[in-house]
Amino acid sequence: MKGYISSRQEADTTTTYKPLTTPLKKDQFIQVTIVVRDIRKAAKAWATLLGVPEPEIWVNHLESNGEYPYTYRGNDNMPCDLQMCVIEMGSWVLELHQIDENPSTFREFINKHGNGVHHLGFEVGDARDEVIRELKEMGFDTERTIGIYPGSSWTIVDSEDVLGVNLNIKPKR
Repeated sequence: MKGYISSRQEADTTTTYKPLTTPLKKDQFIQVTIVVRDIRKAAKAWATLLGVPEPEIWVNHLESNGEYPYTYRGNDNMPCDLQMCVIEMGSWVLELHQIDENPSTFREFINKHGNGVHHLGFEVGDARDEVIRELKEMGFDTERTIGIYPGSSWTIVDSEDVLGVNLNIKPKR
């Protein structure tokens, strides 16, 4: 039933969202990232389901250094290790992440929800700063996680309470 709200739900009538001047576009969609407790099990299952070879799993160490910052909730002193793999899905990728026990956006998510979709990624090019500014003006926490790496960056926008999933805004892959 379109527009139906059960007695257990309440409509959010306090927030009005305006269209972005620089909207996210369908062709900018680049990734679905799922956080899992057992990446080997999940990678094998996804590969079997999709009929593709099992993806390589590697460790991505996230930590600020003098050249490339990494912050979680505004703190740049929280390193963590992230096991990850990527399955190519045409114009987008399916990423699986398994996080260590250290504080991070991924640890926060898995502690709260268990296995699940952590974020959808969008590659917005030179509009990155404008998109982030507008999302912040709309009330989203745009500093959940920021990482800079050679040639690009990633920003996890805390939007799961409104959109049901976080956003990852990147200038380029």
